Amino acid sequence: MALYALLILLFSFLPPPINFYQMGEVWRLGGIEKDWVSWEEIAPVMGRSAVAAEDANFCNHWGFDMAAIRQAIEEGSNRGASTISQQVVKNVFLWHGRSYLRKAMEAVLTPVVELVWSKERILEVYLNVAEFDEGVFGVQAAAQHHFGVDAKDLTALQAARLAAVLPDPKGRSASEPSSFVRSRTRSIISGAETIAADGRSACFEG
Repeated sequence: MALYALLILLFSFLPPPINFYQMGEVWRLGGIEKDWVSWEEIAPVMGRSAVAAEDANFCNHWGFDMAAIRQAIEEGSNRGASTISQQVVKNVFLWHGRSYLRKAMEAVLTPVVELVWSKERILEVYLNVAEFDEGVFGVQAAAQHHFGVDAKDLTALQAARLAAVLPDPKGRSASEPSSFVRSRTRSIISGAETIAADGRSACFEG
């Protein structure tokens, strides 16, 4: 726990170098694409799109969206119950896969990350470690890979396309979208506009 506490403090201002999943993909694929960029180098619409797609109440919870968890339990599904904060903890500090040990550690570490890091920092790290295509990690590498632009120059459509693939980056494509991805993109564009209008993006847009 002391090691995790130290890492949480360090990564509150230093970019996490690599995680367990990325190391596995390096071994499997022979290499990965990733390129860290600061929050100021990411188009604001990308942050709004990611939140609209993955965790609309990001600014209103402390790491766990209890309403989403209750809804998921009622529906007999865990989809939509995992917040961006939980995903950051899993991606940066833990490993992928279903196990009670990982979920327990995630439950312990997530509130600590929420306490130490700002919401802006959580989202910055999330967008830099998320996988957007096979072996393509982070929004800068994804923007270049899919659209040939930098993360700071992403349009609302491009940002929404990237956000649309986040739950399944190996099965969906931002640059060659299926009809489902196109439909999901439209929904995310609308959602991003909504959270900007109703203030649910205030915690990371200053």
